[in-house]
Amino acid sequence: MKGLLKALLSLALAAILLSVAWVGLYRVVDPPFTFLMLRDGLKGAQVKHQPVPLGAISPHLPRAVIATEDSRFCGHRGFDRDAIEAAIRSNQEGGRLKGASTISQQVAKNAFLWPGRTWVRKGLEAWFTFWLELMWPKTRIMEVYLNIVEWDAAVFGAEAAARHYFGKPAARLTAGESARLAAILPSPLKRDAAKPGRTTARYARTIEKRMRVVQRDGLDSCLTRQG
Repeated sequence: MKGLLKALLSLALAAILLSVAWVGLYRVVDPPFTFLMLRDGLKGAQVKHQPVPLGAISPHLPRAVIATEDSRFCGHRGFDRDAIEAAIRSNQEGGRLKGASTISQQVAKNAFLWPGRTWVRKGLEAWFTFWLELMWPKTRIMEVYLNIVEWDAAVFGAEAAARHYFGKPAARLTAGESARLAAILPSPLKRDAAKPGRTTARYARTIEKRMRVVQRDGLDSCLTRQG
């Protein structure tokens, strides 16, 4: 019994050390693929994915995703308590089910884990989020997020999305184009940033207004300050 317990403890310790080392590696090395990329590749799709530095992405785009995905990105340490509490209240009251994932949590999910809503996966997401925030600067978190997020079938990352939808590099995205890319993030397989429907176009205009607030109030200051 003692031998089994010792083996289990050794295995747990090895898993902990390996996961922390993995986070440390991705601080300096771009994730070569995600589970979603692997999924599309196994289906025979030609995956479009071209990682670029954050400096090669128009500042309008991180401003747009902060406006839509995580307005407290620069201020929290991976978890937005207010958003979590609001989501819990909404779900308990029988409203539309809401999540409360920060950009950091989405990086943890997309870079290290598989899609799903099990408690095990959510627990691992929290674990990786903790270490991401501890070991990476905010600029790196945003850089990896923008480089691996899904923007269409087999289209991942800002550079591939900018070329796919607008025929230009991510560095040249306008505020309006960035808003449209952010507008399709909730349903990238159902929405089109180049030819948005009425609802998506209206949402994109709202995002542009929010982007001005992000800039005015310095909600993206951690990106400009660190890089």
